[in-house]
Amino acid sequence: MLSKISVTYLKASPSASTSGFSWHGNRRRFGYCARNSSQFNKSRFKIVGKSLGDRWNLNEIDANAVQEKLNSWLLKTQNFLNEVTSPLVRTGQTSKPVTRDAFEKQDMEDIFMAEQTINNRTPNGVLSLAAIVSIEQFSRMNGLTGQKMQRIFKALVSESTYNDARNLVEYCCFRFLSRDNSDIHPSLKEPAFQRLIFITMLAWENPYREDLANVSEKASFQSELVREEAFVRVAPAISGVADRSTAHNLFKALAGDEQGISLSLWLAYVDELIKVHEGRKSYQTRQSPDLSEERILCIGSSRKRPVLKWENNMAWPGKVTLTDKAIYFEAVGISGRKDSIRLDLTKHGLRVEKAKVGPFGSDLFDSAVSISYGPSESEAWVLEFVDLGGEMRRDVWHAFISEIIALHKFIRDYGPEEVDESISHVYGAHKGKERAMTSAINSIARLQALQFMRKLLDDPTKLVQFTYLQYAPYGDIVSQTLAVNYWGGPLISKFLEVDNHQLKEQGHLMK
Repeated sequence: MLSKISVTYLKASPSASTSGFSWHGNRRRFGYCARNSSQFNKSRFKIVGKSLGDRWNLNEIDANAVQEKLNSWLLKTQNFLNEVTSPLVRTGQTSKPVTRDAFEKQDMEDIFMAEQTINNRTPNGVLSLAAIVSIEQFSRMNGLTGQKMQRIFKALVSESTYNDARNLVEYCCFRFLSRDNSDIHPSLKEPAFQRLIFITMLAWENPYREDLANVSEKASFQSELVREEAFVRVAPAISGVADRSTAHNLFKALAGDEQGISLSLWLAYVDELIKVHEGRKSYQTRQSPDLSEERILCIGSSRKRPVLKWENNMAWPGKVTLTDKAIYFEAVGISGRKDSIRLDLTKHGLRVEKAKVGPFGSDLFDSAVSISYGPSESEAWVLEFVDLGGEMRRDVWHAFISEIIALHKFIRDYGPEEVDESISHVYGAHKGKERAMTSAINSIARLQALQFMRKLLDDPTKLVQFTYLQYAPYGDIVSQTLAVNYWGGPLISKFLEVDNHQLKEQGHLMK
């Protein structure tokens, strides 16, 4: 169970090394107090046990003090349950997430301290509180202590690299994150992990303490802001949170006019992102048999915000469904729903553009998207996304459709052919196409989350990777690098043995 994040002081272990944070004769100890659930254990984010090195005598235990502490824990549990029943809400008049007044006045959840093992005095200065928390926590999530991780890192890198504490923060964090290969990191569902990532970004930005003289007994990260450089470095390492090619644009969308990203904004973003992915699971459970081989990404249908398909100056209301391969439109008539029609988005030569529509061929409403194939526009789809709330609905759907088209263009231009035999000889190459599709799907999920938060750029296509790279500076070079990451890998040993055998045979023939 999470309680408020502030710093707690516990009695020091006699076996621990001297720490720069040992003010008032105490030592800081770190660890998240997390929910005890099977899902939590599956994500490998576990409670850190303590090793204080003290011997307790039962006769010396104060029963009243124990009861008082137990009552305090129960009160924190009740407060947490009350908090989760009052989630973040949004208003239609503001672009900022709104929380309960009590949440704004509180610090972050208390860190339930585990023993600090690292030496916080480094050649370049004393480690900041955020750096110590991040290093200790990720070290324990890696199955080691902070001190052991520090020693391993020192043995692996040069002295100049080791002396920069920022590199140690990266090593501990990225070593844990690199274990996961899922579409979106499972630990993101845990509030403790969300806050740890925020603290890690703060630690990367400021790995050293600036002023040792002004240190309060209760340190809070609530008022801190994560700057662009730290966000761009850490966020893309977490599966599903950001792409490196669009991370700068994502930061600008989240921060807006602010100097950085606050804790509440970061938590709101991750919360919306998780909701999008959970919503997609519900789409798949009730999908029609025709979509069994496709993944549903977005569904556009609402009485208040209809979708209209224009044909021969006539507008037909209906439901739009976007998958990873096609777009579907199911018209709604007087007699009910009609059979859906499908437009394949994997074909070569597709174009998607913003369009204006209106009765009798007029350009009255600038809220449509035109999807055409080739020079002829006779078979073009013109979809109008009615937007009465100023949510840039048409622009967002234009980015959605553009990304799917750009994804399959990227696969055709940079990926191997389906019949290419070399795919079977390169380790992991058979998953390259799936990796590229996952990247595009996650880009669309992030754009959906930003739309719900009302945190969009003027051009939403800057937030989806493959579309953005089509017109970004040096986008072709970045695309080539992505292709190597998706399809590249070491050669399989059997292939090498066959190749060596063929070379030997050729050598004998030449003799």
